[in-house]
Amino acid sequence: MKRLIIILALSAFGLSSITSCSSPDTKTVVKTKSKYTCTMHPDLAFDKPGTCSKCGMELVERDTTAGK
Repeated sequence: MKRLIIILALSAFGLSSITSCSSPDTKTVVKTKSKYTCTMHPDLAFDKPGTCSKCGMELVERDTTAGK
């Protein structure tokens, strides 16, 4: 009896994973790496938030999806 329950549970799990992978409603999320820049020195770009190395102002996040 235990074998039957285990077999049914594994087959149900296998069928659910197969049907969920082939679903046409699946959407892919693309992560973009954030860039941070100084408002006074827009030519400088940094990978993480902090302060500008030239003037010490707080860096702001820049939209990197518009140009590409």
